[in-house]
Amino acid sequence: MTCEPGESVGAFLCQAGQMLRAAAIENPRLEARLLLAHAMSSTTEALLRDPRAAVPPEAVARFRTALDQRLARLPMARILGHAGFWTLDLEVGPETLIPRADSETLIEAVLESGIAPRRILDLGTGTGCLLLAALAEFPAAWGLGLDLRPEAAALAARNAVRNGLSGQAAFVAGDWASAVAGRFDLVLSNPPYIASTAIPGLMPEVAEHEPSSALDGGPDGLDAYRRIIADLPRLLVPGGLAVLELGEGQGMAVSALAGDQGLEVLGLKPDLGGIGRALILKFSEKPVGEAASCV
Repeated sequence: MTCEPGESVGAFLCQAGQMLRAAAIENPRLEARLLLAHAMSSTTEALLRDPRAAVPPEAVARFRTALDQRLARLPMARILGHAGFWTLDLEVGPETLIPRADSETLIEAVLESGIAPRRILDLGTGTGCLLLAALAEFPAAWGLGLDLRPEAAALAARNAVRNGLSGQAAFVAGDWASAVAGRFDLVLSNPPYIASTAIPGLMPEVAEHEPSSALDGGPDGLDAYRRIIADLPRLLVPGGLAVLELGEGQGMAVSALAGDQGLEVLGLKPDLGGIGRALILKFSEKPVGEAASCV
């Protein structure tokens, strides 16, 4: 970058946008604004209101560092240190997946189901995004979030404080639900579901900068579902729901796993891209037999 301290916001944005576009990064103008606003401790709206304002010297070095990181395909949320999800603002770190809008489909599915849960379990909680979003919608509920990595559980607990939900949630480290006792009205999970051999082909922001343990679902992408679904009959109250995030094309296979455990498949809700994303399962006192078809 050739812009120097004292040059205008507009000049910095123009040059950064060109560099991001040349690196084949989507929405280069928006990303340039986000990076400069972050470096200047400002907002994108303020930058647009006064594009002739000078960029102060102390912000230039921060901006150049952030721009270099983004050009190296470090995800924007990791540079900014936080990401939005549902109605929340969440701290993110290298120990967790960055929350994505596709996962909001699970919260939509819960709200559409008509359930009013009092006890919620989130398996593989990461940032806590699913559990905290659900708790924000059900203020009378309490939830438990588990993650294999203690660092992730600690980050999720900070996010509960950050969003005023610490009184409704607890976060602990654990190997799925192996140490969980008791029953829940609702179980949520966004488990690793990428087939091991497919990970190197993902976009660099994911393949190189997301924790592999949160991506790798084993040879067929279904390892985590086998663990989770086997535990659902003991984790759910009769009539309780589980809502699981799926990868593209996994509906039939995961539905079959659910049917083997006597769970009823209520539906597969698509995300905004039309991909079946949120599988809704119900536990009844009596087995329901074959899993429903999901297409």
